[in-house]
Amino acid sequence: MPCLSRCSRAASVLLSMRVALVHEYFCNLGGADTVARVLHEIFPDAPVYTLQVYERNRRHDWLRGMELRTSFIQRLPFAGRTHQIFLPLMPYAIEQFDFSGYDLVLSSSSFIAKGIIPPPNVFHLSYTHTRQRVAWDLESEYVNAIPHPLKIFARAYMRRLRQWDVGAAQRVDQFIANSNFVAHRLKQLYRRDASVIPPPVDTETFTPLAVSRGEYYLAVGRLVKYKRFDVAIEACKKLGYPLRIIGDGPERAALEKISDAPIQFLGAQPHAVIREQLAGARALLFPALEDFGIVVVEAQAMGCPVIAYGAGGVLDTVCDGETGILFHAQTAESLSDAMQRAENFKFDANHLRANALRFSAANFKTHLLQEIDSLIR
Repeated sequence: MPCLSRCSRAASVLLSMRVALVHEYFCNLGGADTVARVLHEIFPDAPVYTLQVYERNRRHDWLRGMELRTSFIQRLPFAGRTHQIFLPLMPYAIEQFDFSGYDLVLSSSSFIAKGIIPPPNVFHLSYTHTRQRVAWDLESEYVNAIPHPLKIFARAYMRRLRQWDVGAAQRVDQFIANSNFVAHRLKQLYRRDASVIPPPVDTETFTPLAVSRGEYYLAVGRLVKYKRFDVAIEACKKLGYPLRIIGDGPERAALEKISDAPIQFLGAQPHAVIREQLAGARALLFPALEDFGIVVVEAQAMGCPVIAYGAGGVLDTVCDGETGILFHAQTAESLSDAMQRAENFKFDANHLRANALRFSAANFKTHLLQEIDSLIR
């Protein structure tokens, strides 16, 4: 039975519908997986179709109570601990799921999930976190990691993957984007309109703590190139400010090489530690171009101001001069200037939290149910 909270009329319409959920995979759990969890809270009886699940995640709290229906990829060797090697199989695998007998299929898509092929009488609503980064934004990063003799085949595959991606987008009945930035990208790339519903942020977990703010800055996220942690490191080195970095990933060794004493790498940490670090941080540094950026809202929910690159999803979440400071070039100079400007502002923790509460899970559920109601009436 769908969640009736704050949207009883929409839920009553959905009560008689058969709903299925689709999510790419549960591998390196992050923001998109949080959305899948909340979608399952709204539709707890809906099965979750997914390409694969890492073994370490099978007992994770986020997956508790889910009826997971995996693809043939799950039965292949190493599928329980890696997913990148199966990239060429994923478009075919996602198309093999059978959605006969359902009224509504709701996909959570940042890569492949929107490519399902439901029957003509089944409505497909795609909640889209980003356009497909692998083929459109990260081709060089993926191809460069492949042995040289195979690069020509990899580039040819990327061209085919882009063609498949555009075709798959035309099979979606309606898109919902997680930010205005993503909605613009969907229009630009697929010529498809999308309504905008921000993703759910756990504002109940991320609540202010009774601690004094320290002198250190904080950066949080997976250590990959596009997150631009190098910009945060160089800016803090330039100013001589301490920086703590939470997260792990393939770029950690390279980032450690350019760091010195005031830079601390704390590795991947649970929410409890992230909360403690946000509570004591002078500000969160966010130099990435992100489609949304959940940690930006989590920081504000903790009363922690944000100094962010002023593009992408942060334009929906950060009020420049009120809940943070925006800078306009992904360089150490631009970020360090913004950090110095932030010293002249006195940020109101209550105002920061009030801004973050706009993105609560309760609001997400309400807006999504209302959107579905408007589409199926």
